[in-house]
Amino acid sequence: MVPNEIKELCDNTLDFAQGQVKKLITNHPDYFPLYTEGGKWKHDKQAWTNWCEGFLAGMIWVFAERSGEAWWKQQAIHYSNLLEDRQFDREVHDLGFVFWSSWRRWLALTDDAAEKERINKVIIQAGKTMGLRFNEKGRYLRSFVAPESCFIDIMMNVGIIFYAAQQSGDEALLNLVTEHCLTTRRYLVRGDGSTAHEGLFNLETGEFIRQSTHQGWRDDSSWARGQAWALYGFGTVYSYTKDKRFLDTAQRCADFYIDRTPSHGVPPNDWEEEGGCEFESSAAAISAGGFLQLSQLTPDPERSKKYHNYALTIVQTLCERGFVASDTPGWEGILMHGSYHETLNLGVQQSVMWGEYFFVDILDQLSKGGRFIG
Repeated sequence: MVPNEIKELCDNTLDFAQGQVKKLITNHPDYFPLYTEGGKWKHDKQAWTNWCEGFLAGMIWVFAERSGEAWWKQQAIHYSNLLEDRQFDREVHDLGFVFWSSWRRWLALTDDAAEKERINKVIIQAGKTMGLRFNEKGRYLRSFVAPESCFIDIMMNVGIIFYAAQQSGDEALLNLVTEHCLTTRRYLVRGDGSTAHEGLFNLETGEFIRQSTHQGWRDDSSWARGQAWALYGFGTVYSYTKDKRFLDTAQRCADFYIDRTPSHGVPPNDWEEEGGCEFESSAAAISAGGFLQLSQLTPDPERSKKYHNYALTIVQTLCERGFVASDTPGWEGILMHGSYHETLNLGVQQSVMWGEYFFVDILDQLSKGGRFIG
């Protein structure tokens, strides 16, 4: 159950978010930003990689469904169609981010049989394309950085591969994505439930070499957004496979997050870093969705209640404690105090597009009563 006051809080925040997104797509049509600079979406700082386009389209679909307005639906279809060619993109490991948030929502919201078939084919192709990243010797999906690199972020993208495998009856694809998840579980998730950002492998033998990081403080520290991807992603994998090893991993990642984070639910950028950014709101928004999902996956009633209430705590904090930009004139984003890449000084303590999307997503879920939509 979601208390009425939380539903009202979510509805009010969604109204503000809808206005911010409308201004973005009106002022900068066909522009897909990653992060703000000084609160502004349009700037000339680098992207590092090309992975966020689906999040804007996904938010537009949320507002199309909520409002029932033809204008929002037209925009949602337009921004989704701009992404269609990415179904064949072999340069990134993020096709789940690109298509699950956008085309998957489109699939769920259309009643036209021919349109459904076309949309579904695109989603399946995106999942198959992502499966081409599999390294046979190391048994992992490689990151965009290098062939020997595996990112924890990929766990939040594998759902589209499971979907493609199941929809097409492709056993080989199903086996390789399962192998990737087991490899990630073994080498990137630590005994205490914390996660490494990256694992490096020997390309000749497939042997695991070491843990590494690009966005955390140190190779052996705990980067909060990576933790969020893991707790949400392993839960998603369990929902597809019913393999209890993945539920156990998701719960261990979730428990580490709770144990190491202040009671308000918003983590720092890295739990081990002293003097780093105190808040990483995008990690909190992602994790809120992961906790809500876990609350409905775990068979343990006490855990379920714990995770459900923690999701509500995170959302209430983000809505009520100065994270939402409604009281910051001129700020173009929705959720402040997110961070993209501290090492490269990109989008530090700004609005970030994945934070926007997962925040809007959890607000939308809770406003509907908290039923998780996978």
